[in-house]
Amino acid sequence: MAQITLGGNPTNTNGELPQVGDKLKDFNLVGTDLSTKSLADFQGKKLVLNIFPSVDTGTCAMSVRNFNQTASSLNNTVVLCISRDLPFAQKRFCGAEGIENVVMLSDFNTGTFGKDYGLEIVDGPFNGLSSRCVIVVDESGKITHTEQVPEIADEPNYEKALASL
Repeated sequence: MAQITLGGNPTNTNGELPQVGDKLKDFNLVGTDLSTKSLADFQGKKLVLNIFPSVDTGTCAMSVRNFNQTASSLNNTVVLCISRDLPFAQKRFCGAEGIENVVMLSDFNTGTFGKDYGLEIVDGPFNGLSSRCVIVVDESGKITHTEQVPEIADEPNYEKALASL
């Protein structure tokens, strides 16, 4: 269990993030077109998993914008933006913001992704949502970087995540 804060108030996750050097676990998430996406859909690519509570909050939206801006210049790399938002909300946000360089994925129906990766918030007002994390994976599926952002309202360390590619 990791302890993080929301507005300075302690809150907890259901576990710890996977470790650097581990293989990324498979997942089943829902795309904005309602198709199911798994790790196999991104085989042979470097991945940046930008995980956050909701695209409808300022910091979460900023992380999607920042990774979208960077993603177009990354070689053989896909940025996956993952939340429990409905795919319709993710699609609406991307359309309104002109977001085209990231893949939005939703864990809305089961929350299994957050549970399996140890990043589900288990108490406080964001109970059941994903905490703010970044996981970077190489082409073989090996984790090269993780960040559990200590304060949910803070942005991740973009530079450090991208440097691990």
